[in-house]
Order: sequence, then C-alpha cells, then structure tokens
Amino acid sequence: MIELIKNPKYDFMAIKSYAFAFSAVLIVLGIIGTVQIFQGKANLGIELSGGTSIQLKFQKPFSMEQVRSILSGAGYGEAQLQGVEGDNVLFVKLRLLEGMEGGVAEPVLKLFREQMPGNPFTVEGVSEIGPAIGHKLRQDAIWALCIAALAIVIYLWWRFEFKFGVTATVTVFHDIFSMVGLFWLLGLEKDLLFITALLTIGGYSLTDTVVLFDRLRENIRLRKKPSFSEVINLSINEVLSRTIITSLTMLLAVLALLFFGGDVLRNFAIALSIGTVVGNYSSVFVAGPMLVLWRGEKMSEVK
Repeated sequence: MIELIKNPKYDFMAIKSYAFAFSAVLIVLGIIGTVQIFQGKANLGIELSGGTSIQLKFQKPFSMEQVRSILSGAGYGEAQLQGVEGDNVLFVKLRLLEGMEGGVAEPVLKLFREQMPGNPFTVEGVSEIGPAIGHKLRQDAIWALCIAALAIVIYLWWRFEFKFGVTATVTVFHDIFSMVGLFWLLGLEKDLLFITALLTIGGYSLTDTVVLFDRLRENIRLRKKPSFSEVINLSINEVLSRTIITSLTMLLAVLALLFFGGDVLRNFAIALSIGTVVGNYSSVFVAGPMLVLWRGEKMSEVK
C-alpha cells in the first residue's frame, strides 16, 4: 500500500558477480566462526561452554564498579555483570575456564559476604552448567538448524518446485553463516539467545524470500518479460518497497531492545540487527541470482 520508491527499475542482476563475491567472504567467515565454536575456542556463553550464573538481591543499592573491582581482584575479571536498577538485583555470569574444576558459586558468594559486609544479600538463583551439557546444547542447536533446513526444502518443493526449495535453504544458511562469521569477527558472545536469533532470522529471511518467489511465479505466468533474469529483476523491484518497510519495522523493534533491553539482551539485539540487514540483502542479491544460475533463462511454468 505504501510505495517508498515509485516504479523502481534497478538492474540487480547486473551486479550479481559482485554480490556473489561479497557473499563468499561472509560464508568463509561463517565457516571459520563455526569451526571455532565446535572447537570451543569462540567467545561462547556459559550455556554452550559451561559455567555459573548467579542472581543476588542486595538489601541496599550497590555500585557496579565496586562489584567488578571485587571480582577482578579475586581473579574473576571476565565475569559478566548486570544490575537491575531500583531492585538491587545483581546477575553474575562466569564461564568455565581452562583448569577450573567444579562450580564457582560458593567462592563468589563467600567473596561478596567478606567484601561487602554492610550490604547483606539473598541468593535468588544459581545455575551451574558443566562442559558436557554445553557440548550437548551445541549439538542440539546444530540439529535444530538442520531440521529447519529440511523442513524449508520440503515445504518450498511442495509450494513451488525443488530448485526453489534448495535455493531458499541455501539463502537461509547464507544468512546464518554470515551472522556467525560477523559475530566471530566482532568477538561477541555466542549463547542460547544467539542461537534463538539465528532461528529467528532464518524464519525472517525465508519469509522475505517466499514473498519474492510468489511475485516471481505470478510474473512468469503473466509472461511480462522474455527472459528469466528480467522477470527476477521485475519481481525484486515490485516487492522492493515492501522489503524496505518490513526491514525498517523489524529494526525499530530490535533497536529498542538494543538500547533499552540491558546487557542480557544486547548481543541478542545486535544479532537480530545484523540478521535483518543480511536477510534483506540475501533475498535480493542471493536468492534471485542463484535461481538464474541453476534454472537458466528458460521461462518454464512454476506450479
């Protein structure tokens, strides 16, 4: 209903070679990041690597600088901290480091009692995850992505044709590898919220690609253009305003999470922001050109 760009006539197929080169770089980064995750060398959260999560409620307000100084002085400088203003609640996350045996909850609690005797606290929750559980969660996350990919191929095979299904699946994995690679390059933490963001963006990217495929099928039936490349160009231009509006709407919500969601949701929001941009890029510059390379210029009907 809203046209941000009136009658766009951009030739997206003309730059497909540059797009493929850029995508190749993103995928290589993603493969490197994935290997690092499997080897446990990436910046993994405690859910995927093992560690301890502690939630404390203090009787009086506390200073985050004081808490960080106390933990750093005891050798826990890599602890992740988040405070809830007004409630005097503190979240502490500690990854299981090499050579560390067992949990660290009790030593940390003892440390706070000794260093902050004038501000007693109650323990509202302690979660300790061993390395074996972290490894199992990593495996489960990979299985979830593979099952989702298989479901995409089957659905789009039934909805369009086999080549469309495989193309959409490759596009989704392009986005997932891109997010993993960029997160690895930026040194950001990968945890279960990051896995959630991967699955979310996979669904978002798929929806955007299916909208393009629907318009593409309509234009093939109407025979608006003589070649497949020209039909794809036409279809992308016709859904371009919709793609931009959808991505901007998504980004508004994600940016609200980024700036107001606190430390716990910050990496999740960053992942969604990256994924939204990459998802829109892939539906335009990856899905269409891949279909041309595989399907050729023949204007055969799509069921």
